[in-house]
Amino acid sequence: QVQLVESGGGLVQAGGSLRLSCAASGGTFSGYALGWFRQAPGKEREYVASISWISGRTYYRDSVKGRFTISRDSAKNTVYLQLNSLKPEDTAIYYCAAGFRIDGGSTRVYDYAYWGQGTQVTVSS
Repeated sequence: QVQLVESGGGLVQAGGSLRLSCAASGGTFSGYALGWFRQAPGKEREYVASISWISGRTYYRDSVKGRFTISRDSAKNTVYLQLNSLKPEDTAIYYCAAGFRIDGGSTRVYDYAYWGQGTQVTVSS
């Protein structure tokens, strides 16, 4: 059973940075895409970024391009999301997700079968 555990969230001022980590366990991930989603209060969960585990190809939603960077460390079975130039509208719970044999750039929540518990990111103005 795949398990995902996020860490690294916190409170930061606008313009600041955070690095989120997602430790994955329970299998090998060569056939997976790993993604980050976020959900703000009263809003639907939305796609942020994803990475194909085997190729390392990355994908982003437009509003985070140039500010966020997704990466993976295969030896540690960990995916990272570096958040730079944070804005108050980035405030949300950030979730790590994994999907088997899906397109690495899939933005659809239902494509990802495994989810972490989430980590809160709060950006103050």
